[in-house]
Amino acid sequence: MIIKNVKVYTEEKVFQEGEIWIGDGRFVEQTENRLSADEEVIDGQGCYAIPGLIDIHFHGCKGFDICDGTRESLMEIAKYEASVGVTGICPATMTLPVEELTHILSVAAAYKNTAEDKNTIAADLLGINMEGPFISEEKKGAQDHRNIISCDGELCRQFLKSSQGLVKFIGIAPERNKNALQLIRELKQCVNFSLAHTNADYDTAMAAFAAGANHAVHLYNAMPAFTHRAPGVVGAVSDSPCVNAELICDGVHIHPSVVRATFKMIGKERIILISDSMRATGMPDGRYQLGGLEVGVAGNRAVLVSNGALAGSVTNLMDCMKIAVKKMGIPLEIAVACATMNPAKALGEFENYGSIAPGKKADMVLLDQDLERKMVFKNGVLVSPNN
Repeated sequence: MIIKNVKVYTEEKVFQEGEIWIGDGRFVEQTENRLSADEEVIDGQGCYAIPGLIDIHFHGCKGFDICDGTRESLMEIAKYEASVGVTGICPATMTLPVEELTHILSVAAAYKNTAEDKNTIAADLLGINMEGPFISEEKKGAQDHRNIISCDGELCRQFLKSSQGLVKFIGIAPERNKNALQLIRELKQCVNFSLAHTNADYDTAMAAFAAGANHAVHLYNAMPAFTHRAPGVVGAVSDSPCVNAELICDGVHIHPSVVRATFKMIGKERIILISDSMRATGMPDGRYQLGGLEVGVAGNRAVLVSNGALAGSVTNLMDCMKIAVKKMGIPLEIAVACATMNPAKALGEFENYGSIAPGKKADMVLLDQDLERKMVFKNGVLVSPNN
Protein backbone atom coordinates (compact mmCIF):
# COMPACT_ATOMS: atom_id res chain seq x y z
CA MET A 1 0.00 0.00 0.00
CA ILE A 2 1.15 3.51 -0.82
CA ILE A 3 -0.45 6.61 0.65
CA LYS A 4 0.42 9.61 -1.48
CA ASN A 5 -0.05 13.34 -1.13
CA VAL A 6 0.22 13.63 2.67
CA LYS A 7 2.09 15.77 5.17
CA VAL A 8 4.07 13.12 7.03
CA TYR A 9 4.90 13.64 10.70
CA THR A 10 8.54 12.69 11.20
CA GLU A 11 10.60 11.69 14.23
CA GLU A 12 12.10 15.19 14.04
CA LYS A 13 8.60 16.40 15.02
CA VAL A 14 7.92 18.26 11.80
CA PHE A 15 5.60 17.69 8.87
CA GLN A 16 7.06 16.98 5.44
CA GLU A 17 5.29 16.58 2.12
CA GLY A 18 5.61 13.01 0.97
CA GLU A 19 4.16 9.54 0.83
CA ILE A 20 4.00 6.49 3.09
CA TRP A 21 4.67 2.88 2.11
CA ILE A 22 3.16 -0.04 4.02
CA GLY A 23 3.88 -3.76 3.69
CA ASP A 24 2.83 -6.71 5.87
CA GLY A 25 1.27 -4.41 8.43
CA ARG A 26 4.36 -2.24 8.94
CA PHE A 27 5.86 0.90 7.52
CA VAL A 28 8.54 0.10 4.94
CA GLU A 29 11.27 1.97 3.09
CA GLN A 30 10.23 3.68 -0.11
CA THR A 31 11.79 1.79 -2.98
CA GLU A 32 10.75 1.04 -6.52
CA ASN A 33 11.78 -2.58 -5.97
CA ARG A 34 8.76 -3.02 -3.71
CA LEU A 35 6.29 -1.63 -6.23
CA SER A 36 3.98 -4.19 -7.82
CA ALA A 37 1.36 -3.82 -10.52
CA ASP A 38 -1.50 -4.40 -8.10
CA GLU A 39 -0.16 -2.12 -5.35
CA GLU A 40 -3.00 -0.22 -3.67
CA VAL A 41 -2.52 3.53 -3.85
CA ILE A 42 -4.51 5.95 -1.69
CA ASP A 43 -4.67 9.69 -2.25
CA GLY A 44 -4.23 11.37 1.12
CA GLN A 45 -5.64 14.63 -0.27
CA GLY A 46 -3.08 16.77 1.53
CA CYS A 47 -3.96 15.47 5.00
CA TYR A 48 -1.66 15.40 7.99
CA ALA A 49 -0.39 11.85 8.49
CA ILE A 50 0.37 11.21 12.15
CA PRO A 51 1.15 8.04 14.13
CA GLY A 52 -1.70 6.30 15.90
CA LEU A 53 -2.21 7.87 19.31
CA ILE A 54 -1.39 6.04 22.55
CA ASP A 55 -3.43 6.66 25.70
CA ILE A 56 -1.59 5.58 28.86
CA HIS A 57 -4.30 6.68 31.29
CA PHE A 58 -8.01 6.15 30.74
CA HIS A 59 -10.61 3.84 32.23
CA GLY A 60 -13.07 2.97 29.50
CA CYS A 61 -15.58 4.05 26.88
CA LYS A 62 -18.85 3.04 25.18
CA GLY A 63 -20.28 1.76 28.45
CA PHE A 64 -17.30 -0.47 29.29
CA ASP A 65 -14.44 -0.20 31.81
CA ILE A 66 -11.25 -2.16 32.30
CA CYS A 67 -12.41 -2.74 35.88
CA ASP A 68 -15.36 -4.76 34.59
CA GLY A 69 -12.77 -7.53 34.53
CA THR A 70 -14.03 -9.16 31.33
CA ARG A 71 -12.55 -9.91 27.94
CA GLU A 72 -15.63 -8.42 26.29
CA SER A 73 -15.03 -5.06 27.95
CA LEU A 74 -11.39 -4.99 26.87
CA MET A 75 -12.37 -5.87 23.31
CA GLU A 76 -15.08 -3.21 23.08
CA ILE A 77 -12.78 -0.59 24.59
CA ALA A 78 -10.01 -1.48 22.13
CA LYS A 79 -12.41 -1.38 19.16
CA TYR A 80 -13.73 2.06 20.02
CA GLU A 81 -10.28 3.51 20.67
CA ALA A 82 -8.99 2.27 17.31
CA SER A 83 -12.01 3.80 15.57
CA VAL A 84 -11.08 7.28 16.87
CA GLY A 85 -7.37 6.95 16.08
CA VAL A 86 -6.05 5.74 19.43
CA THR A 87 -4.27 2.57 18.32
CA GLY A 88 -2.34 1.78 21.52
CA ILE A 89 -3.87 1.67 24.99
CA CYS A 90 -2.71 1.37 28.59
CA PRO A 91 -5.93 1.61 30.62
CA ALA A 92 -5.98 2.52 34.29
CA THR A 93 -7.39 0.55 37.19
CA MET A 94 -9.16 2.16 40.13
CA THR A 95 -8.87 1.79 43.90
CA LEU A 96 -10.63 -1.53 44.35
CA PRO A 97 -10.24 -4.53 46.70
CA VAL A 98 -7.03 -6.48 46.08
CA GLU A 99 -8.95 -9.57 44.97
CA GLU A 100 -10.79 -7.61 42.30
CA LEU A 101 -7.62 -5.96 41.06
CA THR A 102 -5.85 -9.32 40.84
CA HIS A 103 -8.72 -10.69 38.76
CA ILE A 104 -8.74 -7.64 36.47
CA LEU A 105 -5.01 -7.97 35.87
CA SER A 106 -5.27 -11.70 35.15
CA VAL A 107 -8.05 -11.14 32.62
CA ALA A 108 -6.02 -8.41 30.91
CA ALA A 109 -2.98 -10.69 30.72
CA ALA A 110 -5.06 -13.48 29.15
CA TYR A 111 -6.54 -11.00 26.67
CA LYS A 112 -3.09 -9.72 25.75
CA ASN A 113 -1.76 -13.23 25.20
CA THR A 114 -4.57 -14.12 22.78
CA ALA A 115 -4.99 -10.71 21.16
CA GLU A 116 -3.30 -11.80 17.94
CA ASP A 117 -6.03 -14.38 17.40
CA LYS A 118 -8.91 -11.93 17.31
CA ASN A 119 -10.41 -11.03 13.95
CA THR A 120 -11.60 -7.56 14.93
CA ILE A 121 -9.49 -4.47 14.31
CA ALA A 122 -8.72 -2.99 17.71
CA ALA A 123 -6.14 -0.96 19.58
CA ASP A 124 -3.21 -2.92 20.99
CA LEU A 125 -3.15 -3.42 24.77
CA LEU A 126 0.32 -2.13 25.65
CA GLY A 127 0.07 -2.02 29.41
CA ILE A 128 -1.94 -1.26 32.52
CA ASN A 129 -1.66 1.87 34.64
CA MET A 130 -2.51 1.13 38.29
CA GLU A 131 -3.88 4.43 39.58
CA GLY A 132 -4.79 2.87 42.94
CA PRO A 133 -4.97 1.50 45.61
CA PHE A 134 -1.82 3.02 47.22
CA ILE A 135 -3.16 6.57 47.34
CA SER A 136 -4.00 9.22 49.94
CA GLU A 137 -7.32 9.82 51.61
CA GLU A 138 -6.96 13.61 51.24
CA LYS A 139 -6.53 13.52 47.46
CA LYS A 140 -8.59 10.44 46.62
CA GLY A 141 -10.75 12.35 44.10
CA ALA A 142 -13.17 9.88 42.51
CA GLN A 143 -11.49 6.85 44.12
CA ASP A 144 -13.27 4.81 46.79
CA HIS A 145 -11.63 5.56 50.16
CA ARG A 146 -12.76 2.20 51.58
CA ASN A 147 -10.23 0.39 49.40
CA ILE A 148 -7.17 2.58 50.02
CA ILE A 149 -4.26 0.56 51.46
CA SER A 150 -0.57 1.01 52.18
CA CYS A 151 1.81 -0.35 49.58
CA ASP A 152 4.20 -3.21 50.15
CA GLY A 153 6.63 -5.09 47.97
CA GLU A 154 4.88 -8.43 48.19
CA LEU A 155 1.59 -7.00 46.97
CA CYS A 156 3.26 -5.10 44.12
CA ARG A 157 4.99 -8.29 43.04
CA GLN A 158 1.64 -10.08 43.16
CA PHE A 159 0.14 -7.47 40.84
CA LEU A 160 3.06 -7.76 38.42
CA LYS A 161 2.79 -11.56 38.44
CA SER A 162 -0.99 -11.56 37.92
CA SER A 163 -0.63 -9.23 34.95
CA GLN A 164 2.31 -11.24 33.55
CA GLY A 165 4.31 -8.02 33.40
CA LEU A 166 1.54 -6.02 31.75
CA VAL A 167 1.43 -3.51 34.63
CA LYS A 168 3.65 -0.65 33.47
CA PHE A 169 2.84 1.99 36.12
CA ILE A 170 2.04 1.71 39.83
CA GLY A 171 0.80 4.88 41.49
CA ILE A 172 1.64 5.72 45.10
CA ALA A 173 1.21 8.53 47.61
CA PRO A 174 4.68 8.54 49.17
CA GLU A 175 3.69 10.63 52.19
CA ARG A 176 1.19 7.96 53.21
CA ASN A 177 3.41 4.93 52.75
CA LYS A 178 6.40 4.72 55.09
CA ASN A 179 8.01 2.01 52.96
CA ALA A 180 7.50 3.91 49.71
CA LEU A 181 11.12 4.93 49.08
CA GLN A 182 12.46 1.45 49.83
CA LEU A 183 9.80 -0.10 47.59
CA ILE A 184 10.65 2.23 44.72
CA ARG A 185 14.35 1.39 45.00
CA GLU A 186 13.63 -2.34 45.07
CA LEU A 187 11.24 -2.52 42.13
CA LYS A 188 12.07 0.45 39.90
CA GLN A 189 13.73 -1.89 37.39
CA CYS A 190 10.50 -3.89 37.11
CA VAL A 191 7.85 -1.16 36.86
CA ASN A 192 7.46 2.61 36.63
CA PHE A 193 6.38 4.25 39.88
CA SER A 194 4.17 7.30 39.61
CA LEU A 195 2.98 9.83 42.16
CA ALA A 196 -0.79 9.51 42.10
CA HIS A 197 -3.62 11.00 44.19
CA THR A 198 -1.03 12.28 46.61
CA ASN A 199 -0.82 15.06 49.18
CA ALA A 200 2.99 15.01 49.16
CA ASP A 201 4.87 18.25 49.69
CA TYR A 202 7.84 19.25 47.54
CA ASP A 203 10.51 17.56 49.67
CA THR A 204 8.61 14.28 49.90
CA ALA A 205 7.96 14.23 46.16
CA MET A 206 11.63 15.00 45.44
CA ALA A 207 12.69 12.13 47.71
CA ALA A 208 10.41 9.75 45.77
CA PHE A 209 11.84 10.91 42.45
CA ALA A 210 15.39 10.60 43.77
CA ALA A 211 14.58 7.02 44.78
CA GLY A 212 13.51 6.23 41.22
CA ALA A 213 9.87 7.21 40.75
CA ASN A 214 9.64 8.67 37.23
CA HIS A 215 6.06 9.61 36.52
CA ALA A 216 3.27 11.90 37.73
CA VAL A 217 -0.39 10.99 37.25
CA HIS A 218 -2.61 13.75 35.79
CA LEU A 219 -0.52 16.73 36.88
CA TYR A 220 -2.40 19.35 38.96
CA ASN A 221 -5.35 17.03 39.56
CA ALA A 222 -5.52 15.09 42.86
CA MET A 223 -2.39 16.72 44.28
CA PRO A 224 -1.51 19.91 46.22
CA ALA A 225 -1.79 23.21 44.39
CA PHE A 226 1.40 24.70 42.93
CA THR A 227 2.10 27.89 44.85
CA HIS A 228 5.10 30.16 45.26
CA ARG A 229 5.91 28.98 48.81
CA ALA A 230 4.67 25.41 48.55
CA PRO A 231 5.42 24.09 45.03
CA GLY A 232 4.39 20.54 45.95
CA VAL A 233 4.44 17.71 43.42
CA VAL A 234 4.25 20.07 40.45
CA GLY A 235 7.39 21.90 41.53
CA ALA A 236 9.16 18.60 42.17
CA VAL A 237 8.27 17.37 38.68
CA SER A 238 9.61 20.59 37.21
CA ASP A 239 12.91 20.11 39.06
CA SER A 240 13.27 16.41 38.11
CA PRO A 241 14.43 16.01 34.48
CA CYS A 242 13.81 12.24 34.45
CA VAL A 243 10.14 12.51 35.42
CA ASN A 244 7.27 12.46 32.92
CA ALA A 245 3.95 14.17 33.60
CA GLU A 246 0.46 13.36 32.37
CA LEU A 247 -1.84 16.22 31.33
CA ILE A 248 -5.60 16.02 30.76
CA CYS A 249 -6.42 18.52 28.01
CA ASP A 250 -10.19 18.00 27.84
CA GLY A 251 -10.94 21.65 28.54
CA VAL A 252 -12.39 20.80 31.96
CA HIS A 253 -9.53 19.60 34.18
CA ILE A 254 -6.91 22.28 33.49
CA HIS A 255 -7.20 25.91 32.36
CA PRO A 256 -5.60 26.58 28.94
CA SER A 257 -3.23 29.14 30.48
CA VAL A 258 -1.94 26.53 32.91
CA VAL A 259 -1.45 24.03 30.09
CA ARG A 260 0.64 26.57 28.16
CA ALA A 261 2.63 27.47 31.28
CA THR A 262 3.29 23.79 31.98
CA PHE A 263 4.78 23.23 28.54
CA LYS A 264 7.10 26.18 29.16
CA MET A 265 8.03 24.98 32.64
CA ILE A 266 8.47 21.24 32.04
CA GLY A 267 9.11 21.05 28.31
CA LYS A 268 7.57 19.11 25.46
CA GLU A 269 9.81 16.05 25.92
CA ARG A 270 8.32 15.08 29.30
CA ILE A 271 4.62 15.80 28.87
CA ILE A 272 2.23 13.00 27.96
CA LEU A 273 -1.30 13.87 26.92
CA ILE A 274 -3.91 11.55 28.41
CA SER A 275 -7.70 11.46 28.33
CA ASP A 276 -8.55 9.95 31.77
CA SER A 277 -11.80 9.06 30.02
CA MET A 278 -14.35 6.77 31.67
CA ARG A 279 -17.09 4.45 30.43
CA ALA A 280 -19.42 7.32 29.50
CA THR A 281 -17.07 8.36 26.67
CA GLY A 282 -18.91 7.94 23.38
CA MET A 283 -22.21 7.59 25.25
CA PRO A 284 -25.15 9.93 26.00
CA ASP A 285 -25.50 12.01 29.16
CA GLY A 286 -26.68 10.12 32.22
CA ARG A 287 -25.56 8.16 35.27
CA TYR A 288 -22.59 5.79 35.11
CA GLN A 289 -20.30 3.84 37.45
CA LEU A 290 -16.58 4.50 38.03
CA GLY A 291 -14.72 2.37 40.52
CA GLY A 292 -17.98 1.47 42.24
CA LEU A 293 -19.05 5.12 42.62
CA GLU A 294 -21.94 6.79 40.80
CA VAL A 295 -21.00 9.46 38.26
CA GLY A 296 -23.25 12.00 36.59
CA VAL A 297 -22.36 13.04 33.03
CA ALA A 298 -23.59 16.20 31.32
CA GLY A 299 -21.88 17.42 28.17
CA ASN A 300 -18.11 17.11 28.54
CA ARG A 301 -18.17 17.01 32.34
CA ALA A 302 -18.29 13.94 34.62
CA VAL A 303 -18.68 14.36 38.39
CA LEU A 304 -19.38 12.18 41.40
CA VAL A 305 -23.05 12.30 42.27
CA SER A 306 -22.19 12.24 45.98
CA ASN A 307 -20.04 15.39 46.15
CA GLY A 308 -19.57 16.91 42.68
CA ALA A 309 -15.87 16.02 42.43
CA LEU A 310 -14.50 15.55 38.91
CA ALA A 311 -14.62 11.87 37.98
CA GLY A 312 -12.39 11.43 34.97
CA SER A 313 -13.36 12.76 31.57
CA VAL A 314 -15.69 11.85 28.73
CA THR A 315 -13.33 13.06 26.00
CA ASN A 316 -11.19 10.59 24.03
CA LEU A 317 -7.49 11.28 23.52
CA MET A 318 -7.85 12.32 19.88
CA ASP A 319 -10.31 15.03 20.89
CA CYS A 320 -8.08 16.03 23.83
CA MET A 321 -5.19 16.52 21.43
CA LYS A 322 -7.37 18.65 19.17
CA ILE A 323 -8.48 20.76 22.14
CA ALA A 324 -4.84 21.27 23.13
CA VAL A 325 -4.11 22.60 19.64
CA LYS A 326 -7.24 24.52 18.73
CA LYS A 327 -8.29 25.89 22.12
CA MET A 328 -5.12 25.92 24.20
CA GLY A 329 -2.54 27.14 21.69
CA ILE A 330 -0.22 24.13 21.73
CA PRO A 331 1.45 23.72 18.30
CA LEU A 332 0.23 20.65 16.43
CA GLU A 333 3.77 19.29 16.06
CA ILE A 334 4.23 19.35 19.84
CA ALA A 335 0.77 17.98 20.69
CA VAL A 336 1.24 15.02 18.33
CA ALA A 337 4.55 14.07 19.97
CA CYS A 338 2.95 14.22 23.41
CA ALA A 339 0.20 11.82 22.32
CA THR A 340 2.38 9.41 20.32
CA MET A 341 6.15 9.44 20.75
CA ASN A 342 6.28 10.37 24.43
CA PRO A 343 3.81 7.72 25.64
CA ALA A 344 5.46 5.07 23.45
CA LYS A 345 8.81 5.85 25.05
CA ALA A 346 7.33 5.87 28.57
CA LEU A 347 5.90 2.40 27.93
CA GLY A 348 9.17 1.12 26.49
CA GLU A 349 7.40 0.50 23.17
CA PHE A 350 9.04 3.04 20.88
CA GLU A 351 10.66 0.29 18.82
CA ASN A 352 7.26 -0.65 17.41
CA TYR A 353 4.94 2.29 18.10
CA GLY A 354 4.83 6.07 18.33
CA SER A 355 6.17 7.23 14.96
CA ILE A 356 5.94 6.68 11.23
CA ALA A 357 9.23 4.93 10.56
CA PRO A 358 10.31 1.81 8.64
CA GLY A 359 9.84 -1.37 10.66
CA LYS A 360 7.21 0.02 13.01
CA LYS A 361 3.58 -1.05 13.10
CA ALA A 362 1.59 0.75 10.43
CA ASP A 363 -0.72 2.53 12.87
CA MET A 364 -1.61 5.94 11.47
CA VAL A 365 -4.26 8.63 11.32
CA LEU A 366 -5.00 11.08 8.52
CA LEU A 367 -6.33 14.46 9.69
CA ASP A 368 -7.59 17.25 7.46
CA GLN A 369 -6.62 20.89 7.88
CA ASP A 370 -9.28 21.32 10.59
CA LEU A 371 -7.85 18.27 12.39
CA GLU A 372 -10.92 16.24 11.61
CA ARG A 373 -10.25 12.51 11.36
CA LYS A 374 -10.44 11.25 7.76
CA MET A 375 -8.83 7.80 7.91
CA VAL A 376 -7.37 5.49 10.55
CA PHE A 377 -5.02 2.61 9.75
CA LYS A 378 -4.26 -0.22 12.19
CA ASN A 379 -1.47 -2.55 11.10
CA GLY A 380 -1.90 -1.09 7.63
CA VAL A 381 -5.63 -1.92 7.49
CA LEU A 382 -8.19 0.86 7.09
CA VAL A 383 -10.35 1.07 10.21
CA SER A 384 -14.00 1.76 9.55
CA PRO A 385 -16.01 3.78 12.08
CA ASN A 386 -17.96 0.62 12.95
CA ASN A 387 -14.98 -1.67 13.60
